[in-house]
Amino acid sequence: MMTTTMTLFVAQAESTGLSVNSLVRGIVGSLVYSTIGLVMFAIAFLIINKTVPFSLRKEIEDDQNTALGIVIASVILGIAMIVSAAVHG
Repeated sequence: MMTTTMTLFVAQAESTGLSVNSLVRGIVGSLVYSTIGLVMFAIAFLIINKTVPFSLRKEIEDDQNTALGIVIASVILGIAMIVSAAVHG
């Protein structure tokens, strides 16, 4: 199944004028930037988790602290914007 899907994908790419090389380069680039984004997110979350004087998990899950959830979400969005800008140059 996977081979048939990949064959169709490559055939479609070649019919539109894209080379397999550029296709593979795009896929590898996407994987690299995704990995970089995940690593940056993990580092940012660890920094936040170590600097706050309370447990993030307890505050968000047990105490239902909505404001803290919004702050963490804004950090995630900020990192997503940085990675997006890096991808697009």
